[in-house]
Amino acid sequence: MRRKTGMVIGTCAALTLAGVAGAVASARDGADPAGWHQAPAVAPAPVAEQGRVPAAAAPRVPRTTPASPSPSVTSDTPGRPAAPSAIPSSVPPIPEHVQDRRLESTDVPASGRQRIGTLHRVDELLGYQAGPARQELSYPGASYVKVHFERIAVPAGDYVTVSNPSGTESYRYEADADGRWAMSITGDTAVVEVHRRAESLSSAALSDLGVDIDRVARGDARESGGSGAGGRVPGPAGPGREESVCGTDTSTDAVCYQSNDPVAYTKSKAIARLLINGTELCTGWRVGAKNRMITNNHCLTSSDEAYDTEVWFNYQCARCGGFDVFKPTKVWGDKVLATDKTYDYTLFTVDGFASIEKFGFLVLDNARPKKGQELYVPQHPAGEPARIAGSKGEAAGNCAVDNPDYTGYAAHSDVSYFCDTAGGSSGSPVISRATDKVVALHHFGGCPNSGVRGDLLAGRLRAYL
Repeated sequence: MRRKTGMVIGTCAALTLAGVAGAVASARDGADPAGWHQAPAVAPAPVAEQGRVPAAAAPRVPRTTPASPSPSVTSDTPGRPAAPSAIPSSVPPIPEHVQDRRLESTDVPASGRQRIGTLHRVDELLGYQAGPARQELSYPGASYVKVHFERIAVPAGDYVTVSNPSGTESYRYEADADGRWAMSITGDTAVVEVHRRAESLSSAALSDLGVDIDRVARGDARESGGSGAGGRVPGPAGPGREESVCGTDTSTDAVCYQSNDPVAYTKSKAIARLLINGTELCTGWRVGAKNRMITNNHCLTSSDEAYDTEVWFNYQCARCGGFDVFKPTKVWGDKVLATDKTYDYTLFTVDGFASIEKFGFLVLDNARPKKGQELYVPQHPAGEPARIAGSKGEAAGNCAVDNPDYTGYAAHSDVSYFCDTAGGSSGSPVISRATDKVVALHHFGGCPNSGVRGDLLAGRLRAYL
């Protein structure tokens, strides 16, 4: 049975229902988001649909999902046991010829995803006889707070909400959310509350009821506005570093392109920040007009992983070089339709597709890219609000095809370039300035950086798009 998660309407929910692309909030010093306002509307770029869509997979039964083994776990409760030992991530082995390059969402060899924030062990009981009906979980300076329910035992009609303090972002959960992550709350405080029916229950009935929270993931705070991906220091990539800034970092906030390069800005709306298991990051994007998202295989490989992945659209700065960001539209990943280790792609769907259609989509280029072809790369480096590497004309600098016949996991599989990227950029679209179509799916750093050729992916995924 699919998770029953509803957006509880707060003071700004009318913006979401009206199809507004986003709103601006101040996240400085962990302040509660307030003062949402309408963002510029973006019309989807039209594209002809291709191929046939295979039959949908059978619905999954909700199951308990263990915490991601990658991030360190701290205990907020005395006597609470440490996290279980790590289980190796399912990441394809790197062939010898690419071992000196970096997957673009990894900071340690055992993980294929960029890490962010901290995972905390907690022991919070809410509900009926044993605990309060309302609990605030506050982590000053955090960029988001995400709770994990060990147990939700509530009678029919009762429910749980996870909200920000002002109630402008709020999600509803019922008894079938046992063992699942809640959607993250933007800001440094999440309020968990049990909502009960008016009628009373017997003491015996109440004794077995309650809500247990066993884990909380919190995101690192942004250090400053307009400083690049997570305040990273520009420099060449190499073993032990996830950055792949080739020379001076020339990537800028996506909104900086709004007036001077409106096509690139519009295309950047189709990308999404992927928050996986609460503390791991990649980039994904809508491919084609249907409910289809694509990212790297080393980011996620199965429907179970997609099911616990948040997909954030419109996570962009509100003004060039500023700190305020548009309120993101968040949906859950759903089903993996196709995945491949060698060509490092995963095609999946999302739950709540209607709420993200307005952000448009991108198209894979059927033509093989040519040497010298100018490029631009919209991305979420280090999980930051969307940035774009590669400007028009001379400002594009090194963001162009270097080798159209580059070796990735297989011979002739990739195209190489020197466009600036960083950890968290895995899965980003590499777009041709000549066609505004995607010529590569970014996955390797190392200067040159590289992505799987778009024409190869177009052939492999035609039936799904």
